Amino acid sequence: MQSASVTHVVTSDDTARALGSGDLDVLATPRLLAWLEEATCAALDLPAERTSVGTRVELEHLAASPVGAEVIAAAHVIHTDGRLVRFQVVAQDSGGTLLATGEVRRVVVDRERFLSRIRPVGD
Repeated sequence: MQSASVTHVVTSDDTARALGSGDLDVLATPRLLAWLEEATCAALDLPAERTSVGTRVELEHLAASPVGAEVIAAAHVIHTDGRLVRFQVVAQDSGGTLLATGEVRRVVVDRERFLSRIRPVGD
């Protein structure tokens, strides 16, 4: 099974206030999710012509993180079925406090074929 992790330090740009998902200066759930999805992408070793797209997220954001906190977002493949890949995701701070847990699903696609199906706005 494939795994990966990424580490980020919370800045004022990562807060709920900055992202509009609340009015507190703590790590915003949307930013935490983005970091967890970054870890899922890093866990996949795909050829250049392939990529993956997110299709489903289940996330419990369990603890707040202040500006300056170091956050480790990790993803581990728990199941594959054809093009579908399911990941267990976990985030913790540098002190080991569990910040979030959940599951992210991604589907592996052919990059060009996927993009060829997207119609420009206004067409």
